[in-house]
Amino acid sequence: MTADRHGHPMSETGTEALAHYEQALDDLLFFRPRVVETSQAVLAASPRSVMGQTLAAYLGVLGTEEKDAAAARERFVRFRAGLDTDRLTPRERMHIAAATAWLDGDLHGGGRILGDLSVAFPRDALALFAGHQHDFLTGDAQRLRDRVGGALDVWDEDDPHHGPLLGMYAFGLEESGHYERAEEVGLAALAQHPGDVWGIHSVVHTYEMRGRFADGIRFLDARTDDWARGSLLTVHNWWHYALYTLELGATDRVLEIYDSALHHDASAGAAMELLDAAALLWRLYLAQEEQSARWARLADAWESRQDGPHYAFNDAHAVMAYVGAGRFPQAQRLVRDREDWLAAEGGVANRAMTADVGLPVCRALIAYGRQDYGRAVDLLLPVRHRLHTFGGSHAQRDAIQRTLVEASLRSGRADLARTLLSERIQLRPVCPYNWSAKARLEEQLGDPARAAAARARAAAQAAAA
Repeated sequence: MTADRHGHPMSETGTEALAHYEQALDDLLFFRPRVVETSQAVLAASPRSVMGQTLAAYLGVLGTEEKDAAAARERFVRFRAGLDTDRLTPRERMHIAAATAWLDGDLHGGGRILGDLSVAFPRDALALFAGHQHDFLTGDAQRLRDRVGGALDVWDEDDPHHGPLLGMYAFGLEESGHYERAEEVGLAALAQHPGDVWGIHSVVHTYEMRGRFADGIRFLDARTDDWARGSLLTVHNWWHYALYTLELGATDRVLEIYDSALHHDASAGAAMELLDAAALLWRLYLAQEEQSARWARLADAWESRQDGPHYAFNDAHAVMAYVGAGRFPQAQRLVRDREDWLAAEGGVANRAMTADVGLPVCRALIAYGRQDYGRAVDLLLPVRHRLHTFGGSHAQRDAIQRTLVEASLRSGRADLARTLLSERIQLRPVCPYNWSAKARLEEQLGDPARAAAARARAAAQAAAA
């Protein structure tokens, strides 16, 4: 029996397959698109490789693509048929159980098994990576931080995978509100591997959450060769760049980024990329920027996917695209489809994510698009502190939080709008959007002096950046 470089035995994995596995794991940690090919090479060399099959199973679910997950489940079921698990190592049995749970729709069960696995085998980079992505997809900030933090102590700093683990830990720190520590750890990750796009992404989040938009642009500009092309995270990091630019009021540049990087004729149409495109255009929609042609192309892309009920966070962004394009029948059809599914489905994690948060958000987006702002408020207000439970990051979910702010302003619910804006300003006092929204509130309340002061604050922040 072979063993990986940390001494973990690898059942049914020959020497050639082991070399491919180590390469595939490295490709995964650094978000290289070729991870699909290198993982396939593992199984071409050793078709019954337990860890090779498990890696392929995780790849099937990490992209939140319904069709990929279904195909991966079918392959994994065939692999498990006749598998004598008593002959496997405890680590391999835990991976089999975690992958099986996730493929069966039990995200939380899979995440718990991956957590137990990392306690027993803290130098298992695949378990840490899959668990980290699980925590992101389920919006669990504390586990996103502690899953990796709890394992770092046993990793040597000169291990080639210590750097990407630091990048992962930095993201968990950021999502948990430890922004300065997250920046420090993220920069340490990049000192080891400048091309660690997840580490870059983690530092970028710290600037976003502290309103350091100009610092974020300078940071990304200085590292363009490391992140701007050729990775599975390229589109998402360009989305962050566009958020900075939007906050500074450079809408023309935002649209250049959208057209060149986020969504264009050559875009792959992956759910996570369409999600970023919808989230950016929705911010322009909230600002009453007319983007009908872009919305139409994006809505076409979502509709062509014909997604079923797989991941509620994706559903919300599909509805953004339909509403932005004025395609309310498509938006309503998605909602009805999910309602019908809820009436018949039980047991999978996406059921609660859809029922508790996904559908209220989708209905609120439709109400907002129909200018029924009061209903949008009524739907979003009860779930605003639970949005994390259907996935994403704070930065991603802010599009929905801003929808609640805008709906409050436009429905004349000044007391609520003042509360929401006060919350935002106390958390992020350097944020032109927050101050411009406050200026509109003060105008509604008939206080031109306070409105002028808020507008001046927003302009000064943008100009300083």
